[in-house]
Amino acid sequence: MTNPTGEQYEIVSGEHRAVVTEVGATLRAYTVDGRHVVRGFEADEVVHKGRGQQLLPWPNRIRDGIYTFGGEEQQLDLSEPSRHNAIHGLVRHVPWTLVEHTADTVTQSVRVYPRSGWPGVLEATITHQVGERGLQVTVRATNIGDADVPFGYAAHPYFTVGETTVDEVALTVPARTYLEVDDRLLPVRLAPVEGTEKDLRAGAPLGSTNLDHAFTDLDRDEDGRWRVKLALGDRYAELWGDATMSWIQVFTGEDRRDLSLAVEPMTCGPDAFNEGITHDGLIVLAPGKSYSGRWGVTGR
Repeated sequence: MTNPTGEQYEIVSGEHRAVVTEVGATLRAYTVDGRHVVRGFEADEVVHKGRGQQLLPWPNRIRDGIYTFGGEEQQLDLSEPSRHNAIHGLVRHVPWTLVEHTADTVTQSVRVYPRSGWPGVLEATITHQVGERGLQVTVRATNIGDADVPFGYAAHPYFTVGETTVDEVALTVPARTYLEVDDRLLPVRLAPVEGTEKDLRAGAPLGSTNLDHAFTDLDRDEDGRWRVKLALGDRYAELWGDATMSWIQVFTGEDRRDLSLAVEPMTCGPDAFNEGITHDGLIVLAPGKSYSGRWGVTGR
């Protein structure tokens, strides 16, 4: 039997275990001492709602799938037809090539060739590694074509701390600003979290708060990393992002509260390929130039 996400690559170090799939370089599972920290899916399941996937060469949404780059208008396929958007990049449902698989590390790569709405050639490499400090993901993307390309990256893990619904989870997000969005989840304006239900800095239980929002102006620790924490009883999950990750998307689920909580490290906000309030997060890769970034997870 062939699994819907292809080959399954298990990596283990002590009490830390992760499974990454061939399709999408998807983080299907991460457990610590047998308890799930990342809430993924089974090997025989089809991935849904972006669960554990890698999002590039753009994260989140592009309005109408249209953007202009280098003086040329590009039209992407509308991969979110209900909202008339292009969503989550071009590599999450394609097989990635295995580069190296050791006991505690798996490295995969993929190439994105020119196609409708995408003008360049990009090679990306992702390494998942587990160790005593948790799971670390290293991302590198290189423009191997002959013209500049726009670029953004995010990952889409879901986390669990043993909750029945996300209402029970105490969530800490160290952000001072959030992005107001319209009914298509596209940018309207940046607003301070102060005095709103989007102020998640105190680590209170979510309750009925519904989120599918991007956050920025992130407070960082001395090591330059921001940290998001989920907690319930003696369980916790912690996500960190490095200096290249300037945005965080939090998703509580639309019509269900039992799907666990998605927290996505992102280099840019929604619709960053277009001129507007998130455009300054766009990375432009010249021929031969690379982006490199890291994020990671730990918990119990």
